[in-house]
Amino acid sequence: MSTTPEVLRALVDDAAVFPPGNSPLPEAVSAHATHRAAPYGGCVGPLLVPASSAPELLDALDAGRWTGRGPLDLGVVARPGTDPAALREGLAVLGADPRVDVRGAELGWTDRWRRLDLPGDLPLALEVPREPDARDAALADVRAAVAEGDAVVAKFRSGPTPTWPWPDEHELAGFLVAATSVRVPFKLTGGLHHAVRGTYAVGGTDEENHGVLDVLVATAAALEGAPVAEVAALLDVRDGHALADLVLAWPGSTTRRVRAAFTAYGCCTVTDPLGELATLGLAATDHPTPGEDPAP
Repeated sequence: MSTTPEVLRALVDDAAVFPPGNSPLPEAVSAHATHRAAPYGGCVGPLLVPASSAPELLDALDAGRWTGRGPLDLGVVARPGTDPAALREGLAVLGADPRVDVRGAELGWTDRWRRLDLPGDLPLALEVPREPDARDAALADVRAAVAEGDAVVAKFRSGPTPTWPWPDEHELAGFLVAATSVRVPFKLTGGLHHAVRGTYAVGGTDEENHGVLDVLVATAAALEGAPVAEVAALLDVRDGHALADLVLAWPGSTTRRVRAAFTAYGCCTVTDPLGELATLGLAATDHPTPGEDPAP
């Protein structure tokens, strides 16, 4: 059996149903079972589903699309622009079904988030605003909740949408420094389809993408108090082997500190970054090792 490196454990949330993947939910449920049974399965976090899709998710379970062991791990998402009440309603529907295990909720930023009456012990990721002053005010609010013992993390969009242009290395570095300086854990979403920073074909056009390894190394630097310019320079490194060597050389204390800060990220094609990480010696390949049964 393969062993999941601590630095990659449950790092990649399965966002298959979200753009640009847009997988039909029943197919995403079936594929998630395959991911979790594969040698790289320990790197994969919960399946992310829109709160509004709760009834469709239960229909997929009724149809036998989940073939994994035990309940299906879920993260329930209300994207920016969604009525926050939809999150509460989706959680109520899914939380009552023993076939699922809701591991967390995600919500677009609203200053009313503390009054939404969500389950108190459920981890919540709040997508913070982009403008630095609003971002820092939101991080301060999240920090206050963390200090009170709430399981809250900040969420930042690292890839583009039609209304959110791609944040370059300076903007992403600004978020990493802001979050780590106030000791707020964070997750990222969007754009992290590759292990290393580079220009990649996306939908027929070439786009800049941030790299997972770059973010890990940049987070380590931010935790040590590096300024934004230094963190930005690390986010722009395009030598995957150099980045992999740095991460592989980390002592366990550094790995744990980085992953306590950078908790996870959502990706609609989980095998893409994991395959590249395997090539760099950091993750199991998507092929069974000798003597193992192939994933279903």
